Amino acid sequence: MVKTVDNSVLDAALNDIKTKCTLMTACAGQPLSFTAANSGGANYLAGVAMAATDFTVGNGVTSGRKVAVASKSGITVTTTGTGDHIALLDTVGGVLLYVTTAIALGLTSGSTLTLGAWNIEIADPV
Repeated sequence: MVKTVDNSVLDAALNDIKTKCTLMTACAGQPLSFTAANSGGANYLAGVAMAATDFTVGNGVTSGRKVAVASKSGITVTTTGTGDHIALLDTVGGVLLYVTTAIALGLTSGSTLTLGAWNIEIADPV
C-alpha cells in the first residue's frame, strides 16, 4: 500500500513556523524550553528578530516540503559560550517552535555572529 500526503498538510506545519517565529537564537546545548532558549535563558548566547519574510515554503530538497530559513548577519553575541544549537521561538505565544543542531562555534560576548541559510524539511511518507 502506497502512502501519500498532500502538500497542504506538510505546508500547514511549515507555515506555523513561518507565521509564528519571531526570534532565532544561538544556544549552548539543546534548550528544552522556551525560557532556556529565550534571551537571558540558560542556553541563550545570541538572538535575532525574525519575520514571516525570513521563511520560504517550497518543495523539499529530497522529497516532501521545506521551509528555507534566511541567513542573518550582524547578530550581537550577549553571552560567551559554545553555540551548537539553533532555536526558533514564538515570543508572542511563549513557544519553543523548533530546535536543531549546528556546527559548534565558540562565541564571545560583544562579538557578532552570522547564521547562514538553512532548511527545515518534512519528507514524503514512504
